[in-house]
This record gives sequence, C-alpha cells and structure tokens, in this order.
Amino acid sequence: MREFHRPVRRPSEVLESLVAAGDPADSLAHDSAAALLHRVRAAEDPSLAQRIVDYANEHGIDDVAELWADSAPDTLPGAMWRIHLLRHVVASDPARAGLQYRLGLESASPADEAVAGAPHSPSPEDVLALADDILRGAFTGDFAVALERAAAFCRIQAAGAAALDPDDAPAAAAHQGFARDLTSAAARWRAGTLY
Repeated sequence: MREFHRPVRRPSEVLESLVAAGDPADSLAHDSAAALLHRVRAAEDPSLAQRIVDYANEHGIDDVAELWADSAPDTLPGAMWRIHLLRHVVASDPARAGLQYRLGLESASPADEAVAGAPHSPSPEDVLALADDILRGAFTGDFAVALERAAAFCRIQAAGAAALDPDDAPAAAAHQGFARDLTSAAARWRAGTLY
C-alpha cells in the first residue's frame, strides 16, 4: 500500500513567486522576437535573412501580427513589428509607396535621404527593394542602424503622405509616430535596454 504524505505548507510569498508574472502573450511576443532575431544573426547565413523576407512576401505578416502587433513600441517585438509592418505596407501598394517616397524626398532632410538609402528618384520597385533591405538588415547588420533606416524611411513617407493628400493627416501622423518609435528603439538597442 502507498504511503500518503501530508501537503507541504508554504508561505504565500513563495506561492506568489511560483506563479508566472505578466501576460503569457507578452512573454511569447518577447521570447519569439528575441529568438528570431538572435537565431538569424547567430547563423551568419545571409540566405536565412532573405528567407525571412521571402516568407513575409509569400505569406504576409499575419503570423507575426498575432505575436507582436500588441507589443509596446519601446520593446523588441514592438520594434520588429513596425519594421515588418513598414515592409508590408510598401509591398501591398508599391506604386503609392513609391509616389509618397518621391514626394517626401522633396522636403526630406539630406540626412534622412542618406540614412534611408534609396536613390533620389526611386521607382516603386526601388522603394520595395529598400523596404526589403531594411527588413533584411535587421537580421544581418547592426540592428540599431536598421531601426534608424526604417525611421528615416518613415519620416520621408510622412512628408510624402502629407504632400500626396494634405487632407489625410492620419497617414502622415502614423508614419511620424513610427519614425519616433523606431528612433527610440534604436537608442534603447544601443543602450542595451530594448527587450
């Protein structure tokens, strides 16, 4: 016959420490963003980063959205989400994105133009290639530089959205907001505080 033991009594502080803190969805978002970023960067295989871009191109960003879309902008999954969303918006309408970019260059700072890295009169294909390059750069180069390139791209798109349709203030504001978020994320990455 089995011997039964009396339950162990633990103080409530111990029980509270055994319960996971925070929302499991937040943890999954952070863990998946960190794992993807670090796994691809550690592989030192440029084709792996290209496969990420190809996957986003073929399947969209719905899977990523489920994990990262609700993450705060000052977090790693929030920053990753913004880079993926930027690429998705450009890919969904390259003609409009190209026109906005060209119009935005007319009032962009030379620094934003240089940091973003597109030719001066880019075609829609050039703008899509730039968005792909920014996404790929998040995995292969300095992550802070990729975030800064994305921020410069967003500032140019904001100026272009305002020039294209002065009555569509929300589009320009959304790009400006992303530019601020990405610039802040780049600073946090360099400080070692982007999680």
